[in-house]
Amino acid sequence: MGVCARSNLGIGVDYTLVVARAAAEAPGRFSPTLSKGSFLVHAIGIDIGGTKIAGAVVDEFGAIVRSERVPTPAGDARLLEDAVVAMITSLSEHGPVAAVGVAAAGFIDAAQSMVYYAPNIDWRNEPFREKLEARVGTTVVVDNDANAAGWAEFRFGAGRLVSDMVMLTIGTGVGGAIVAGDRLFRGGFGAGAELGHLRVVPNGIACGCGQHGCLEQYGSGRALLRMANEIADAGGIGQALARVRSEHGALDGRLVGALLEAEDPGAVAALRQLGHWLGQAAASLSAVLDPQRFVFGGGVAVAGELLLGPVREAYLEHLPARGYHPEPDFVIAELVNDAGVVGAADLARVWVDEHARTARR
Repeated sequence: MGVCARSNLGIGVDYTLVVARAAAEAPGRFSPTLSKGSFLVHAIGIDIGGTKIAGAVVDEFGAIVRSERVPTPAGDARLLEDAVVAMITSLSEHGPVAAVGVAAAGFIDAAQSMVYYAPNIDWRNEPFREKLEARVGTTVVVDNDANAAGWAEFRFGAGRLVSDMVMLTIGTGVGGAIVAGDRLFRGGFGAGAELGHLRVVPNGIACGCGQHGCLEQYGSGRALLRMANEIADAGGIGQALARVRSEHGALDGRLVGALLEAEDPGAVAALRQLGHWLGQAAASLSAVLDPQRFVFGGGVAVAGELLLGPVREAYLEHLPARGYHPEPDFVIAELVNDAGVVGAADLARVWVDEHARTARR
């Protein structure tokens, strides 16, 4: 008889069958050890965003058991730390957890411990893991938020059946994650996979990173709004964009998204421009990484095939040795808003598992 537990939907689940199915779908990806009467190994995932902190208890199949959200304390690193500690404490009250994973924007060291730099928080060489562990008394692992989201998609979402994957998160900026040979790529210092700062236009538009011509300035939600405004200014197919802008005072993601849903020609043309830059960048990334799948997440990715169509076209236009180079899949992320907490929790669980194996040698 399989091990039966109850999911967060209140449905009885035979986890022996779930393990067998997961192992069959992705050999070597899943390695849970369950015996009769055992329980799933839970971990906590925390995703620190610019406006909110999301937290969840996550089981080893990526299912959220409990979750919380609180506003991000603006401009005060100590209050932010207090809020994260309070959330970990609250989520830990209902049972033991294996570890805590924290995801945040910025450069994190290869040891998943120190935040070199965070764009939205006053962290410079911040020993965040050490501070949290001293206060919560359990293992804490810190990682980049785009890495966490990409890992969640690789393990439990749109990338679960491949070994090599690139994820581009298209929001206000462009986040990136790379999985190569079933392992998350961080680079020698831990600050790798900053795909939004791949330069696509020499001496192009100035970027917040201090350089010019980064993908983030041509393939992000902010870039989409700039392109939509340019089309609105030109008239013609931009008439609806111009009218909506006049009615509301400015274009924003919600307004452009509504026009995209209605397949307005001007909004679609702006999205095609965006897709062109993303596809061109994907072709360059393929020449280096050779992924089997590109996954697109973030707010702009809700456009679905309207985005993926021009991405594929531009990819093929710029792919080296087209016709001889195997072509990857282009898909939309599946986990959406939960990817950060799910990925952070699983990365913490992986860290504990790998260090336990090392200790046994």
